Amino acid sequence: MKRFRLAYVLGMLGAFAIAGAAAYALTNRPLSVEVAPLSSDILVRVFGLGTVEARVLSKVGFEAGATLIELKADHGDRVAKGAVLARLASAEQEARLAKAKAAMQIAEVGIARAEAGLAKAEAVLAQRQEANRRKTSLLGRNIVSEQAAEEAVRDEAVARADVSVAQSELATSRVRVDDARAQVNLEETLLGHRTLLAPYDAIVIERHKELGTVVKAGDPIFTLIEVGGYWGLAFVDEARAGFIREGQRVEARLRSRPQETFRGEVARIGLESDRVTEERRVFIKGENPPPRIFLGEQVEFWITVATLERALLVPEAAVHGYDGKQGEVWTVEKGRLHRRLVQFRHRTEDARLEIVAGVPEGAQVVIRVGNGFREDRSARVVEGEPR
Repeated sequence: MKRFRLAYVLGMLGAFAIAGAAAYALTNRPLSVEVAPLSSDILVRVFGLGTVEARVLSKVGFEAGATLIELKADHGDRVAKGAVLARLASAEQEARLAKAKAAMQIAEVGIARAEAGLAKAEAVLAQRQEANRRKTSLLGRNIVSEQAAEEAVRDEAVARADVSVAQSELATSRVRVDDARAQVNLEETLLGHRTLLAPYDAIVIERHKELGTVVKAGDPIFTLIEVGGYWGLAFVDEARAGFIREGQRVEARLRSRPQETFRGEVARIGLESDRVTEERRVFIKGENPPPRIFLGEQVEFWITVATLERALLVPEAAVHGYDGKQGEVWTVEKGRLHRRLVQFRHRTEDARLEIVAGVPEGAQVVIRVGNGFREDRSARVVEGEPR
């Protein structure tokens, strides 16, 4: 019985020893780990979802109010700069213009009359001056009376005053002509407000009024967009927008044309982000837009913010405590695992992070973290496929 118990105890101890040895071997054997290779020519692109928008969009209307009597454009039409789009009833304004022109003609006749009056007054003055000179010379020889000489002086003064009055009337007539001409220009301008012209080469997006409608000043008649003045409006997450700059290359795909790729560049970056969605607005100018554009259509944008000639990239899933700038990764150094705090810069579309600092020389970064990882455990390197 004692022998049996002793054998049982020895057997159990042996089993525990074997199990412990096996567990030790399993937990301390070298782990096979996959490490990041150096990658080359990596495009770092930022994704943004947005729409097609018009760079120049105008709701145009008349500066006056009246009945709409003519419409010369409709939805989808292309119109040249200065082309007539619509007209308002203008009989009343035309009558005002005719009245202003008649007033200008009267003012011009007044100038002619004032000039004639001035010429007459100057002739009378010349006559009176000559009479006064003659009588003054005769007074010295006692041929004319002193009274006659005084009357000659007085007549010359009256004639000179008449000349001044005639000159004033001429100046007043000229001012009246200027006033009448300004009134004609005003009435012509107001008449021009009854005709709606295209402010630029445009496409008519919408017609808001129909013939016979009495419109008020400022009522929109057409919505226009500039020909070729399209761009894309992309909404980019603020966390990814820091490397976006004007002039960077962009690829776009319209929702209605998913098989085609359209190219462009960043034209403008909005200076105000959306406070609710935390997105930045990026405006993109296209180089090869489709022949027909639909405003508001959804577009996917990929903005190339950098090209990495040589880079060490690690999947974000292999990083612990990533805060947008740094995080911890596992490295293999002289056959042993270590945990290192490293610095990151770019993030690729497939969620890999570019390591720029923190990896010791000769160390390799693990790209897949599994069970059994601990500090200073031995590891066997299996290099990942370069991408």
